[in-house]
Amino acid sequence: MNRIILLLITILAVACSSDSQPEGKGEKSLEEIKSDGPIRNADIIRNPVSADTPIDTVNVAKIAFEEESYDFGEVDEGAVVVHTFSFTNTGKAPLLISSARSTCGCTVPDWPKEPVPPGEKGKIEVKFNTQGKKNRQTKPITIVANTYPATSKIFVQGFVQPAEGAPEKPVQ
Repeated sequence: MNRIILLLITILAVACSSDSQPEGKGEKSLEEIKSDGPIRNADIIRNPVSADTPIDTVNVAKIAFEEESYDFGEVDEGAVVVHTFSFTNTGKAPLLISSARSTCGCTVPDWPKEPVPPGEKGKIEVKFNTQGKKNRQTKPITIVANTYPATSKIFVQGFVQPAEGAPEKPVQ
């Protein structure tokens, strides 16, 4: 019985210590990707977070906004506030924004769908429809991209004057 247990332990030890990844496999350099054939955006845009490698915060895309918050002041209910947030890719890889969303359908962002090369500028246009909104409003827009961290936030905020005749909601 002891021999069987010893044999099982030996087999498990050998199986666990062997390298499961074949030699020569792993991440490819940009030169290797280019030599393999047509380049896809996904091939050259590096993901900064991976389960089996350390976090790469140097060789990634970085989004730097000229302003992270826009205060539209005071508007009447029903107005549509439009603001463009400008940003620069200050990283070392092309910046690819996969989504931009807000907490409700009243705030709609429009972002570049093509990669923004390192050092280049881009714009995110945000439209906030104040219909049905009253008093102080702060609308966050969450941007998901190939950056570290993967999400960034920008804000549209201001005061919406209730329409005449509308019952005023108490400020909380």
